[in-house]
Amino acid sequence: MLTISNLHAAYGKVQVLHGISLDVPKGKVVTLIGSNGAGKTTTMRAISGMLKPKEGTVSLAGKDITGLDSHKIARAGLAHSPEGRRVFATMTVKDNLLLGAFPRFTGSRNRGDIDTDLQKAMELFPRLRERRDQLAGTLSGGEQQMLAMARAVMLNPEVILLDEPSMGLAPILVDEVFRIIQRLKHEGMTMLLVEQFAAAALAVADYGYVLENGKISVHGPAASLQNDPAVKAAYLGGNSQH
Repeated sequence: MLTISNLHAAYGKVQVLHGISLDVPKGKVVTLIGSNGAGKTTTMRAISGMLKPKEGTVSLAGKDITGLDSHKIARAGLAHSPEGRRVFATMTVKDNLLLGAFPRFTGSRNRGDIDTDLQKAMELFPRLRERRDQLAGTLSGGEQQMLAMARAVMLNPEVILLDEPSMGLAPILVDEVFRIIQRLKHEGMTMLLVEQFAAAALAVADYGYVLENGKISVHGPAASLQNDPAVKAAYLGGNSQH
């Protein structure tokens, strides 16, 4: 569904990604774990068009989307829930969600039943239903994170990129975010998940990749990575409570 091959990316002269390749099959959750500065968010940005790759290819459902503008990549069916949430603070919760469906209103994505999907998003994220008419900027950090995820779902995408959905959240909200990811997975949503809580990410994922210094150091079924002594020692030591 989403295939990244030999991806190189840089900020100016600072090379961050050194030829990474990964595959996100349809209906699966794939996680990308690694320490801070390994290049996880850069990978997400290069996939979604926020950063132009220097080399390599990104294909979505067989279509080459490498280096396209972000709005064209969204129209192709890739939704990005970015690190740091990035909600539209001066718009209501409901309008943020409808903005997520914008390519469906313009005809560049299959329209489907937007109203039904809006109700479904509110069911998935009950806090958002309670606050649907509030300005997004007045929500708590956890609520903004849920709004960013729900906005991505509203695209009715082929693939969702979830970049650090638990960042800065209290443990109880981290648990809730992962319950929602589990439910989306159960509904057949294809997701690439970047996450600081490696243990929680591997528990929900089907397959995992470990990124070190801009290169994939190890990859395999999530269950085998959970039991890999090197992965355990490097990434699972302090996060096993999740």
